[in-house]
Amino acid sequence: MARLRLYLKQTITYNVAVMFLKHVKEFLETFGNIAFQFVQVLRYIFTFQISIKQLMEQASRFAVDSLPITLSIVSMTSIILAMQIAPEMVKQGGKDYIGLLVSLTMIREVGVIMSGFAIISMIGSSQASELATMKVTEQIDAMKVLKVSPFKYLFLPRVLAGFIMMPFVVIIASTVGILAGGLTAMMAAKDVTWLCYITSVWQGLYIRDINIMLLKSACFGGCISLISSSCGYEAKGGAKGVGLATTKAVVWSFVSIVIIDCIFAVAFYF
Repeated sequence: MARLRLYLKQTITYNVAVMFLKHVKEFLETFGNIAFQFVQVLRYIFTFQISIKQLMEQASRFAVDSLPITLSIVSMTSIILAMQIAPEMVKQGGKDYIGLLVSLTMIREVGVIMSGFAIISMIGSSQASELATMKVTEQIDAMKVLKVSPFKYLFLPRVLAGFIMMPFVVIIASTVGILAGGLTAMMAAKDVTWLCYITSVWQGLYIRDINIMLLKSACFGGCISLISSSCGYEAKGGAKGVGLATTKAVVWSFVSIVIIDCIFAVAFYF
């Protein structure tokens, strides 16, 4: 019997099954930690235990510091999109719909998703590494000894700042992206004027789409900050743990905003 167990442990099937169960366990633990910490944050929000000073600091960091990279990514995406579709639309006689197509793409998907990716890369990873460093250097343990809640002073300002500021970032980035797409369309295709493009943009913009974009971006911002803070808070094992926590935060944030985007698409456009 012992030889049989030893043989089974050396098989590929056994190793794959063990790896799968390990990942499932890790997923459930991470999801449970995030859910528990989200409940703690909501408790402090509903009891109005919010530090305005810390909230403003995190809001400035979330929106102002991340704006250059966000504008760059969204603008370049819009330029690439307009560069490829404008000549083809003109060939098909659809020059009056270039702005409509670019604006719909930016408002519904590209502006929000690309802004989310930029925020994750810069702010999310920074938040995760910051809290992970505090955890492995026992600063968070010291806060607990002093009866200071990490959820109130570390999680709450970050999550609330992400939820509030992300819509503003997305509005600015999408506006710049639409304008950059118009300039590119004028250069990439003949007979496309600025007036023609802007008129087409207004034909494609609806209040409903803008409201959905704002709600989606607020969910993105809160989710990114919550996941990044949670992964950093659960870090273990010194410098290596900080790196693993940061990587985990980025991966989970990317997956989460794609899932949230899919949920919004099914709920409002399916």
